[in-house]
Amino acid sequence: MEMVIKNRVLLLGVIISISLLGCKDAPQKQETINSGEGAPEVATQEASVQDSTRVDATANSAQEETPPLESLPDTAFVRLADYSDGFAFDMRYATDNNFLEETVYPCGECYTRVKTAKALLQANAVFKEKGYRIRFYDCYRPNSVQYKMWELVPNPQYVANPVKGSIHNRGGAVDITLETLEGKPLDMGTDFDFFGPRAHHDHMDLPAEVLENRRVLKETMEAHGFWSIRTEWWHYNLGAASRDAVANFVWPCPTAN
Repeated sequence: MEMVIKNRVLLLGVIISISLLGCKDAPQKQETINSGEGAPEVATQEASVQDSTRVDATANSAQEETPPLESLPDTAFVRLADYSDGFAFDMRYATDNNFLEETVYPCGECYTRVKTAKALLQANAVFKEKGYRIRFYDCYRPNSVQYKMWELVPNPQYVANPVKGSIHNRGGAVDITLETLEGKPLDMGTDFDFFGPRAHHDHMDLPAEVLENRRVLKETMEAHGFWSIRTEWWHYNLGAASRDAVANFVWPCPTAN
C-alpha cells in the first residue's frame, strides 16, 4: 500500500511539472524583413542613424521573388531597380564626377523608402507618356556622406547640415533629370551639382527649351507629392518623408562570380 501511495505521489509531481512548463510564455513571433546585414530587422521599426532596415531582393537569397511594394511598410528601404527597369541611373557619388571629386559610394545603387519608390514609379509613368524617363544622380545618402559634403560646402542653401540631416539621409529625396527613352539627357541649363544662380528655379535668363524642360520636370514631380528647392533644379523631396528618421546604412554591392 505504501508503495502504491509513493508511486501516485511521484506521478502527481511529474504531471504538475509538465503543467508548469506548459504555462511558460512562448516567444512572440515578429514579422521581419531582411536587412541585408546579418539578422533581420523588425519590419515596423523606423530607421534611425543606426538603422539599416531595408528590403533587398539581391541580398535575400531566401526569397525567390521581390516582395510587392504594397506588402511592405512605407518606411522600409528598397532598391529601386528591383521594382522597375524603366529608370536610368548615373549615380555620381559612386564615381569621382561630382563636386567632392572623389568616390564616396561603394557602388552605384539607388535606395529609397517604399513610399518614395511608389511616388517615383507613378511620376515616371507620366514622363514615359511624354517620351521621357527619370535619370537618377542620387537617392538615399548615408549620413556619413552628408558630413563630408558639409565640410566642403557648409552652406544650407546647397547642403543640409548633417546634424539635422538631409531628406536624402531619410530616403525621401532624389536628384534627377530627364532623358529621352533612347537615353539622351534633356538640356537643363547646367550640370548636376552646379552651385550658382544658373541652376536656380527662378533664374529665367535661359533658352526657352531649358525653361520648358525644367517646367515639365518640376510640374510632374510636384503633382506626385514632391517639392523642389529654389537653388537646385535637380533636387526633389517627397513631402511625406520629411519627418522620417535619418539613416546611415551602406547598401551591399554585387559580388563578382
